[in-house]
Amino acid sequence: MTRWIAALITAVAVVGTSQAYAQDAAPGPGTVVVTIIPGGGTFFTESKNTGRTSFGNYDLGAGVTVHLNRYVGIEGEVSGSVGVAQDLLIAGRTSNTKSPNSLNYSGNLVVSAANKSSVVPYVTAGIGGLSLFEKTSLGINGTDTFFTSNVGGGVNWYAGRWGLRGDYRFVAVQSKDDAPDFFGQETRYGHRIYGGVLLNLTR
Repeated sequence: MTRWIAALITAVAVVGTSQAYAQDAAPGPGTVVVTIIPGGGTFFTESKNTGRTSFGNYDLGAGVTVHLNRYVGIEGEVSGSVGVAQDLLIAGRTSNTKSPNSLNYSGNLVVSAANKSSVVPYVTAGIGGLSLFEKTSLGINGTDTFFTSNVGGGVNWYAGRWGLRGDYRFVAVQSKDDAPDFFGQETRYGHRIYGGVLLNLTR
C-alpha cells in the first residue's frame, strides 16, 4: 500500500510538470475543491515512556477546501481509519490482532505555493479529533475521543475539473488520564499519508 501511494505522488509530480510546460495558462484550484481519499495509511509509533505498541491502519475519507484566494484555503476533512490484522505487542507478548477502528476529523489552514503551474505544492496545519471505537479484546470498552493536531504538506496536480493529490501529515494525539491502556494514556505520535482525487466544484 505504501508503495502504491508513493507511486501516485510521483505520478502527480511527473505528469503535472509535463502539463505545466505544455500550456501557457495552467489550470489551478477553484474556489471549492473536494478531495476524495480512496486509499491511505496511518502509522502510530511506539510510545516513548510506556512502550505501548506501534500499529497501522488503512485510511479512506474525503475533504472540502474553500480557497480564500489562489494561495490560502481552509479545509475540513473526515476520514475513517480501518483496523487491520498485524502483530501487536500487548502486555509483553506479541499477538496477531486487528487494530481498532477510528474516525478522524480536522480543520486545517492550507497555504499553497505562489506559482502559476498546474502542479501546486502546499503546507498545512490544523486541529481536530480522533474517536477510537470499542474493541474489548484490546481493553477498549467504549468510544474514546482525543484532541489532535497535525502539520504536513503535499502536492496537488490540476487538469481542469479533475486532479490528483498526494499528502503527508505528522499527527499528535493528546493524552487523557482515563484513556484505555492500549492507547491514549500518554501523547501519541503518528504519520499519515494518502493519495486522493481532486474535484473542482467551482472555477
